[in-house]
Amino acid sequence: MFEYHAPDNLLENKIILVTGAGDGIGRAAALSYAAHGATVILVGKTIEKLDKVYDEIEAAGGPKPAILPLNLETATEHDLIDITNTLDKEFGHIDGLLHNASVLGIRTPIESYDPVTWQQVMQVNINTPFLLTQTLMPLLHRSENASIIFTSSSVGRKGRAYWGAYSVSKFATEGLMQVLADEVENTANIRANCINPGATRTKMRAYAYPGEQPETNPEPGEIMPLYLYLMGKDSQDINGQSLDAQ
Repeated sequence: MFEYHAPDNLLENKIILVTGAGDGIGRAAALSYAAHGATVILVGKTIEKLDKVYDEIEAAGGPKPAILPLNLETATEHDLIDITNTLDKEFGHIDGLLHNASVLGIRTPIESYDPVTWQQVMQVNINTPFLLTQTLMPLLHRSENASIIFTSSSVGRKGRAYWGAYSVSKFATEGLMQVLADEVENTANIRANCINPGATRTKMRAYAYPGEQPETNPEPGEIMPLYLYLMGKDSQDINGQSLDAQ
């Protein structure tokens, strides 16, 4: 497990947007960021889940979060521009962006991979994150020290049979992060990095490995040290890296 002990006020007065915030790792990150002082913008497609996370943050005494319903599969460039305009009016800037939301698709040979599912996975995992990052860049530029975190995978570093669109989308995620990181290096107060969460007790993991005993993997909250580190000031010199949470 990545070793880092975050100070309680690590993210005080920071505005951080988290996609897929209603469940799993996204929920854990939202709760953790709020617990360390951040105002979290909860993004997801299921409002009921976002409401629960909102209530958890408030019950724990965290800064009042915001909810932004968004379906990454169907979101258009116009939708994302509207969201950015709303955030601009409400907050004026953004200090952090965690691209957590992903879909697995199906595990099957490339030869028989369903093209519709392929497009869906690419849309959620790479196309919309690219557009969201692009539209939010003006708000990130206004931060004194902004961090963008992309979610990668071990199969986004070395391809493995039957992982299909998910694997390819994570290779693309690594590439997007590297290109962006190189572009902002020494030119902006923005850094971009990837996190590979590793085997974690989530619904996606259970779906991908139905025969695995869930309790053998850590809970999402247990892998948060790296998520905190890369979002806080202690990592301001880390850029263009792909790091393992475990």
